[in-house]
Amino acid sequence: MSKHESAPVPRRVGTKGMPRRDRERLILDAAAEEFGTKGYARGSTAALAARAGITKPMIYEYFSSKDGLYLACLDRAGSRLAAAVESAQTGPPDITRASRTMEAVFRALEGRLYDWGLVYDLTLPTEGELHSAAVVYRRELNRMGAVGVAEFLGPSAADDPLDADLVTHLWYGAVSAAVAWWRNHTEQTAEEMVTRIQRIFAVLAVPAPPSRRV
Repeated sequence: MSKHESAPVPRRVGTKGMPRRDRERLILDAAAEEFGTKGYARGSTAALAARAGITKPMIYEYFSSKDGLYLACLDRAGSRLAAAVESAQTGPPDITRASRTMEAVFRALEGRLYDWGLVYDLTLPTEGELHSAAVVYRRELNRMGAVGVAEFLGPSAADDPLDADLVTHLWYGAVSAAVAWWRNHTEQTAEEMVTRIQRIFAVLAVPAPPSRRV
């Protein structure tokens, strides 16, 4: 099989006799992986039904529609990420805050890297309920990032607001790039990612030697 071919979706055993709450969680887990990996536009309810060991009609019985199922997955992923980042906001407003935030993101995504893809799904419709829900979580994550940057820069942020704006965009890019890198190196555990990012931030925190003028 070439790397461009899709591997067959493993089919679970049936869910007969499973409590409704457990079956609902099973569907959500399968859907989150399907949509978070492939995107809303390419995600298949047939594939996730096969993965969960259920029928497609059962999906609609539980979640009414593909959009309803996606929204449930998005709410769960977005809430988990926002709560994780919020928990990292206490402590000194120095570069360790960036490290704490990255650690919180990594630990929230361990075993669920596709949750990031749900919140930042570029295949979502450009308007409507799904887009609006995703924007709510993106804005909240961005807001916390902007607050952290402003506190890190301190009074200098007020001297030139564009500095804060630039650093905020650099921060957003750094977090997205770190998650993207992890998605390409899934053999890495969250603990290994935390150690790696702490090592990198420790280097960044070392004051640069004074420049020598000729």
